Amino acid sequence: MTGYAAAFDWARRHVEAERLPSAVLGIATADGVVALDAFGATDGRAAQVEDPYWLFSVTKVLTGLTAARAIERGLLTTETPLSAALAEFGAGRDDVVRLRHLASHTSGIREPTLDPAEGLRAALLAPGRDFAAGTASRYSTVAFDGIAELVRHTTGRTWDADVTEWAAALGATGFTLDPAVEPHTVVDAERLGLDMRGFASHRNPGAGMIGTAGDLLALGSALLRIGQGEAGSVVQPATLAMMCRPLTRDIPRLEPYPAERGQDWGFTFNLRTRAPGLIDRDVYGHAGWAGTEFWVHPAAGVAWVLLTNQAERPGVDADELDNAVVAAR
Repeated sequence: MTGYAAAFDWARRHVEAERLPSAVLGIATADGVVALDAFGATDGRAAQVEDPYWLFSVTKVLTGLTAARAIERGLLTTETPLSAALAEFGAGRDDVVRLRHLASHTSGIREPTLDPAEGLRAALLAPGRDFAAGTASRYSTVAFDGIAELVRHTTGRTWDADVTEWAAALGATGFTLDPAVEPHTVVDAERLGLDMRGFASHRNPGAGMIGTAGDLLALGSALLRIGQGEAGSVVQPATLAMMCRPLTRDIPRLEPYPAERGQDWGFTFNLRTRAPGLIDRDVYGHAGWAGTEFWVHPAAGVAWVLLTNQAERPGVDADELDNAVVAAR
């Protein structure tokens, strides 16, 4: 762990300063986990490296890989319209929402809260739109319910069943939608108006997965090996390259990811290709609402995971951590 001392010092420092209640930080290469440690506690529960956490939007990567696997089987393409699975979708719209729009936050579907009272499907099917598909980018979690339905319609399996299967082949057996595994409590969820019990009931394919650092590190190692040309245990190298192609480019970027944040959207991956604060911009992955981070740096040959459990994190800049991991020596 010595080479990554600055990265682990970053996590320890933020926990000791009470900017984060707990943190599990892990780093992997294509050969496997090279460093892993835990800091802090949640309401007296000391963090352990094997502990489960709510992943929130890191879930989007898992759903994206499941859809990409269906593409490999000839069951979908990025051009498949959502109406192929949900004929009732698009009331009052004169455009066509395709899989690539759902996967790149360019669908124009109006975004509800994380815990919509009407349910995810009703929110997905609500009439109207934010903008015409493909003409702008605004972050969307509900769009992933559309991806999940396309997967279910074409494969006959739920998105989470496929995740469970391919993840187990990597040794990542902890991914689950079941809060009975007792993930660390998100300490400010209730104050911010998110009912975690109601949230869990949606089994949200854009935000609902629970997992451990070891699960995500196993995935990060596999993605690094695929990027090096190894026959894909999750997807094939060409498929991973497709997922990392920018789909947003220079269209308008609407809040909460305006252009100055310096990223593009690939096929469910956040591509931090223009991030002003990073040493290495050859990076893809995703972050989550409660502070979770999952990033893969192909050129640097490293992937890292941060699991934590606080939505509002003043004074915490994950770019600092990314740079400390990439620059380790």
